[in-house]
Amino acid sequence: MYRKYHEWHSAALGRPMQLLVFGEAGARVLLFPTRKARFYDYENWGIVEALKRKIESGFLQVYCLDSIDGESLYCMDKPPAERIQRHLQYEQYILQEVLPLTEASNANSCLMAAGCSMGAYHAVNFSFRHPNLLSKVVGMSGRYDLTQGMASFPDLFQGYIDEEVYLNTPNRYIPNLTESFYLEQLRQLEITLAIGTEDAFLQDNHFLSQQLHQKGISHQLHVWEGEAHNPLAWRHMVDLYL
Repeated sequence: MYRKYHEWHSAALGRPMQLLVFGEAGARVLLFPTRKARFYDYENWGIVEALKRKIESGFLQVYCLDSIDGESLYCMDKPPAERIQRHLQYEQYILQEVLPLTEASNANSCLMAAGCSMGAYHAVNFSFRHPNLLSKVVGMSGRYDLTQGMASFPDLFQGYIDEEVYLNTPNRYIPNLTESFYLEQLRQLEITLAIGTEDAFLQDNHFLSQQLHQKGISHQLHVWEGEAHNPLAWRHMVDLYL
């Protein structure tokens, strides 16, 4: 399987960033990492291997991205306003640096985003904020409201909400969307969500599904039996949904 390592100094982030590319053709997939995980974890967990057939057949080209969650959303030493600003710099890194790399490497017009756990949040939020750029998004075991505590997972912003936090919280901004042009772009996006019945984020996924339905945004919500918040389940999910 074709595998290539990239590293460069990110202008948007002011630090070195790394990623791995698997495959040379097919739909370009931005695979966002789990909470504070690294660009190599999906390979180590066998999730890239689960996509080997599709990658080697030229159906998918997978970009395993690195995380800066420890500097942004999960950097509890910083005030929430600073953390969301660092998150926005990560978004600019994707837009200004990663996407041009994918386009230079592969002329396929289909761009997809996917991720597991915190990576699902990144994939869904990025896709919902830029639906004109993407064809499909797959969120596995995701949490789409970081301002609400869920089981052992705390409110990441500790009660703080400003405009940028709001505009990066799908379960807050989707219910209030009214702009027809933006809604039509979201309706063109293929959206797949997957969650386990024993996952702490089950109700959060149901809420997002309900809000999408009310806005006429078609999507699929797959509810798996038991605890599906682990690499074993994710290996099956990526094979089914990507």
